[in-house]
Amino acid sequence: MNFKSIPTEFEYLSWPEVKNISKEIRSTIIWPFGAVEQHGPHLPLATDSIFVDEIICEVLKLIPSDKPIKKLPTQYFGFSPEHKGFDGTISLSSKLITLMIKEVGVQLADMGFKRLILINAHGGQISLLSTAARELRSIAPNLSVFPCFLWSGVDGLSDLLTKKEIDNGLHASLAETSLMMALKSELVGDERPSEGIQNQIPEGWSLEGNAPIAWLTEDLSESGVIGDSKGSTVELGKSLKSLLVDHWYKLILNLMQSDWPN
Repeated sequence: MNFKSIPTEFEYLSWPEVKNISKEIRSTIIWPFGAVEQHGPHLPLATDSIFVDEIICEVLKLIPSDKPIKKLPTQYFGFSPEHKGFDGTISLSSKLITLMIKEVGVQLADMGFKRLILINAHGGQISLLSTAARELRSIAPNLSVFPCFLWSGVDGLSDLLTKKEIDNGLHASLAETSLMMALKSELVGDERPSEGIQNQIPEGWSLEGNAPIAWLTEDLSESGVIGDSKGSTVELGKSLKSLLVDHWYKLILNLMQSDWPN
């Protein structure tokens, strides 16, 4: 007799399985967020979505199967107005994304789930998901919400990437190109663009620092790349993947071993 194994993917569960899992005191849902937006002439539009989906799927393979944690389908379309000057970008409004998170979150809370992790790989919607998470918490107070960015707080990045790359390699540059080469090399083109910031930023201001500018990619780049993709390698990509998987495995396992906030 064949016995069905309980899948990691929420959408592959039966309704009784959802009912049983949601009752667990540590029941947790992961909802990955990416984007469909230009990533230069050499990377696919779904780069951010591919990253978050691949990394989280690897993480969940490491989490013990008895933990009540499941993954929603990755949200591919995101909030990408900064890239709308380039063909291929499809951007949803901030209002629509916020409403979607609230509607899905409330339904998960009504099912009995205790925690929702919004794990996002698109830098342009970090603050949006944080805002949406607070709005959701206000209408579903029994659901703890964690708005996270895939690349934030990952120890060891400075050992693999230069300070210049970390500060200015914002889009489709060395790190993203290398990681895609390691994950799906067949989707990486031959070009390796390198574009610095076209316009001089006023002293004390920055693209994503303490005094940020609400920039559009067209302000900074003709190719859509912000940074330098030259020197990208599969080896670097594998090292980045290892850091990301290890970081999120530890964080998620720590959460699953905790009853917080109870």
